Amino acid sequence: MKIGVWLVGARGSVATTVVTGAAALRAGLAAPVGCVTAGADFAEAGLPPLDTLVFGGHDISSTPLPKRAEELSRAGVVPPPLADLVRHELEAADAEIRPGLATGVPREDETQASLAQALIRDITDFRDRLGLARVVVIHVASTEPPVAPHPAHQSLEALTVALETPGAAVLPPSSLYAYAALSAGCSYIDFTPSTGAWLPALDELANARAVPYAGRDAKTGETLLKTALAPMFAARALAVRSWSGTNLLGGGDGATLADPAAGESKKISKERALPAILGHAVEGQTHIDHVAHLGDWKTAWDHITFEGFLGVRMSMQFTWQGCDSALAAPLVLDLARLLARAHERGQAGAVEELGFFFKDPVATDEHRLQVQYDLLRAWAGKLA
Repeated sequence: MKIGVWLVGARGSVATTVVTGAAALRAGLAAPVGCVTAGADFAEAGLPPLDTLVFGGHDISSTPLPKRAEELSRAGVVPPPLADLVRHELEAADAEIRPGLATGVPREDETQASLAQALIRDITDFRDRLGLARVVVIHVASTEPPVAPHPAHQSLEALTVALETPGAAVLPPSSLYAYAALSAGCSYIDFTPSTGAWLPALDELANARAVPYAGRDAKTGETLLKTALAPMFAARALAVRSWSGTNLLGGGDGATLADPAAGESKKISKERALPAILGHAVEGQTHIDHVAHLGDWKTAWDHITFEGFLGVRMSMQFTWQGCDSALAAPLVLDLARLLARAHERGQAGAVEELGFFFKDPVATDEHRLQVQYDLLRAWAGKLA
């Protein structure tokens, strides 16, 4: 039984690392470091083995996956010999990549419904031609600005009508991909802070098609630390007064987030956790700066002030430095396996138990990392 993993942004750094890493794991060339589902807590969940995953996707880039893997190898993201050792697997995945949406805005004589139908055909052809049991669509493309509200977002009936309007851009690209995935009967994951499936109309569609979805915005660095540290302050009754962070990003993600509109989506997502965990707002902001020379590496520096007994003022600082694609790729594999299994077991709609992986988890306001993990583990136990 083969499981399809359809990556939106299939030739990006994260997707390339996913395909390269999965091939390396299958061949015994690497250990599953960073893969949560490789742990003993998930051994009995009935998750599809890594060697059953087949990759394809959409992208607007024409750079082949083997070439992208070579670039990542030179950058130190992929170990030097690995791109050559798994070249056949990279070529096979690259052959399954189809042209994606340049903007999602239809011409005056076409509709977003017709654009979605083309995406649906690509996904269903992939599933049917390769005889896949099911497909998980995962959005790992560039972050979009926050979407402007539209009346058609509120119900599936209104959205269906609006998508047939010539020249109208009712949905942003991430949501159009989500619409296509759900319409094709495929589960869907928002790995970025883009709107994706997080609209009432698309939640209705997911339930109507009996498919699960999850998201948004995978936490791999600064926010991961926040959701581990903030519960400590809350549990010890220490009063956090400020929490400021500066993020330095290189690569395509940094370049995208240098745009204030796209950066706003990320900031909104990153700032969800603290008020939810601490129970009150704190002074301080999250800053994101693009530093091209950093490449695929990112650095986060945070400064926290808090008060202890008798109001004594104290502080904490931390620095996190990590390789974005290497942190993200194992989570993509985890999510593909978990959501494929959830789909097989008949789950539909938003899967809140996967909030462990995300900064802005759908259908829940639980952000405490250990609590999220306990919920994930308990949920996975029911998938067996």
